[in-house]
Amino acid sequence: REQPKESPQPAPRQIFQERQRITGLPLYFQGYLSVRHSRCKEFRVYWTELRGTMLFFYDDKKAPMVSHKLDISALTSATNVYPGENGSARFILMLSNGELELKANDSESGKEWKCFILTVTKLSVPPDESLLPGQLTRMHEVLEKEKKRRITRNDCSSTSLNRKSPPSSTLTTMPVCFYAVSRQEATEMLEKNPSCGNLILRPGRDSKNYAITIRHELDAPHLKHYKVMSKGTSYIIELERQVTLPSLQDVVNYFVTQTQGKLKPFVIRT
Repeated sequence: REQPKESPQPAPRQIFQERQRITGLPLYFQGYLSVRHSRCKEFRVYWTELRGTMLFFYDDKKAPMVSHKLDISALTSATNVYPGENGSARFILMLSNGELELKANDSESGKEWKCFILTVTKLSVPPDESLLPGQLTRMHEVLEKEKKRRITRNDCSSTSLNRKSPPSSTLTTMPVCFYAVSRQEATEMLEKNPSCGNLILRPGRDSKNYAITIRHELDAPHLKHYKVMSKGTSYIIELERQVTLPSLQDVVNYFVTQTQGKLKPFVIRT
């Protein structure tokens, strides 16, 4: 699938607000990117958002649920932008757990993506002489926002630790065990990869709510599914006695705590 050639317009306001609520992270840059992981042969096109030091990949601009996400805070380096086919521009992110090759429509877009990524991960605007004044201004604005975000996050963590309570999860992104998969796909993932964990958070049957799929190892493997309803800024677990929690991470933590750690978030090993 080729990237759309028209200049990228932002996602519709309702979708933008929903993503903002789910991620809890500021949006710094967005647009179409073709992505290829080091183990894959083919590129895949995603509507991509840079929020904090995370890349969120959506199947299209209007998709409410993220396809997958990548923490780039441990970025070690990025290659120079080099030309690809049909005027596209490529560059590679060197991460602690592998490489990620990115392809933008043109060299200008590729340069912007690389520089914004370096700005938020290195907390410094890269000294690129080809950047235009307007681009530099936006990057300096993003730099200041990211510095403030980290200070706020650290202050919240310190306050929580001083009170001897767990840090609030409202400032974090989607839990690591969230996957944009169906009920059947979640079941298969748990059955085929028991060593990765036994709890998956996934989208519900509509685009607003969520579900938890778990696989218990009792006398025999036992699968269960729980509805998680989104209501305002809270999430309600549909149990015999409803449980209301402030974030999806708290929902995951609830299941882990209630089972004394027998349930473990499902994380695919890279």
